[in-house]
Amino acid sequence: MRPPRGCSLGISLRAPRRSGVLASINFMSDDRILAIDIGAGTMDVLLYDPAQPMENAVQLVLPSATAIAGKKIAAAREAGNDVFLHGNLMGGYHTTNAVWRHLEAGLRVYATERSAGTIHDDLDLLRSRGIVITDDAPRNATRIELRDLDLPRLAGALAPYDVTLPETIAVAAQDHGFSPKHSNRLFRFEHWRRLLTPGSTLADHIWREPPEYMTRLRAIQADAPGAIVADTGPAAVLGALEDDLVGQASQLGACIVNVGNQHTLGLLVRGEELFGVMEHHTESMDTKKLDRLIARLVTGKITHDEVYNDDGHGALVLDERYQGAGPFSFVAVTGPNRAMAAPLGWYFAAPHGAMMLSGCFGLVRGVQRLRQSTPAVARGGVAG
Repeated sequence: MRPPRGCSLGISLRAPRRSGVLASINFMSDDRILAIDIGAGTMDVLLYDPAQPMENAVQLVLPSATAIAGKKIAAAREAGNDVFLHGNLMGGYHTTNAVWRHLEAGLRVYATERSAGTIHDDLDLLRSRGIVITDDAPRNATRIELRDLDLPRLAGALAPYDVTLPETIAVAAQDHGFSPKHSNRLFRFEHWRRLLTPGSTLADHIWREPPEYMTRLRAIQADAPGAIVADTGPAAVLGALEDDLVGQASQLGACIVNVGNQHTLGLLVRGEELFGVMEHHTESMDTKKLDRLIARLVTGKITHDEVYNDDGHGALVLDERYQGAGPFSFVAVTGPNRAMAAPLGWYFAAPHGAMMLSGCFGLVRGVQRLRQSTPAVARGGVAG
C-alpha cells in the first residue's frame, strides 16, 4: 500500500533553506542536540543542528559499551585472569554472557554492588552463582569499568575535529526494569501495559524523569545529569517516521518493525499514536516467524501468550480502538538485522538516508516535542 501524497507530519527535522546562502558546516547553533541510541551491538550518535542540513550532521556508529566490556572480560578469561567489575549499572547481554563464561572457566568474578546490577537485579542470586560482591578490587584481578555512556571519552574523540558537545543530550536504551524476584520479560511487558493505553503516543516513551523502576535509564542520567532518556524501540519507530514514505503512510496507519541486535519490536501506529505492540528476542527469530508474528499483529489476532511462550516479551493490541482504525497493512522495517525481512516485501525505511540512526532521529523528534510543551525546561537541561 502506498501512502497518499501531501500528508503533513506536523514537525520536520530538515533545516530551513537560507536565502541564497548554503549553511556552513563550521557554524554551530545553540539549539544543537546530541542524540545517542545505545543498543546491544552499537552505540549510534547524531549531533543534530537545526541550522544545518541533516546531511552535514556529525554521525557515528560505534561499538556499544556492553560489546566492549564483553570483549574485555573474554580477553581476561583467555589470559586466565580474574576480573573486577566496577563503575555503573549498564546494559547486560554481551557483558552478562561473558561473565557466565568466565565463571564456567573456573575464574573468579568480583563486582561492586552497583555494577553487579548489570548482570542481574538479584544480588543473592549472583552470590549463589559465585560472583563476589565487594568494593575492594583484588590485587591481581583485571579491572573493567562498566557504564553505558562515557561523555568525556566521546568529547575527547570529537575534540580534534573542533566539535563540542551541546548542552542538550538525549539517550535511548532498552530497559527491562528492576525486577530482582520476578521475570524480567514479564516485568518488561507490564511496563508496556502501563503505557500502551488509548490515545498514547510514541513520545510517551521519552522522559526527563523515567519511571523509578527503569534503573538503566536512571544510571545513564547519573553519568549524564539532566539528559533526556527514552526507550530505544519506540525511539527507533519514531525516527522511522522521518522517512517520507513511512511518515505519509502512517497518517492512515502503519506497522513499523525494528529488528535490532537483541530485540525485535513491531508497533502499530497512526501518526504517532500507538495501537499495538509485539516484542521478541531477535536471536529467537527467523524470516518465517517474523512474517507470521507481524501478520498476526497487523490483523490484531496476536496474543501475549504466543509470544511470551516462545521466549519473547509479549504482545498487546488495543482491540476496540484498532478494530475501528485498522488493519494497518503498510509495513516498514528498520534496524541492523532488517535483512531478515528482505524476502517479505516490506518497505525498508531509511530516514534521512541513514537507517542505523533511526533511534537518534526519533530522539531528536522527541526532544522537539518536549521543547514545544515546556521550552524552558527541555532546552539545555544537561548543563544544569
